[in-house]
Amino acid sequence: QVQIVESGGGLVQPGGSLRLSCAASGSIFVIGRMEWYRQAPGKQRELVASITSGGTTNYADSVKGRFTISRDNAKNTVYLQTDSLKPEDTAVYYCSARLRKSWTSAFDDYWGQGTQVTVSS
Repeated sequence: QVQIVESGGGLVQPGGSLRLSCAASGSIFVIGRMEWYRQAPGKQRELVASITSGGTTNYADSVKGRFTISRDNAKNTVYLQTDSLKPEDTAVYYCSARLRKSWTSAFDDYWGQGTQVTVSS
């Protein structure tokens, strides 16, 4: 079994910051790319940021310069530092990890349940 658990969401005023965390645990052989997605009410889920196992990052244009993705490979954890938050950042934020459960298995994507981020005054 593999568990993906996000934390760190909440209510914050415009201009504020939150640090989201996502921890992978369970039967894990190796983790490759880890990603943060978000889904606002009535909208499709969108990719926010990604990071490879080697640390290469990629960001959606809407968050460049405001969000920073990082990871701790020893802890199987990925973080999303969100700064200068705007009301349009309000969404449920989901973490995805591409991993192998054993040396004989293929990479597969695992998702967390999401954490709510609300930006409002």
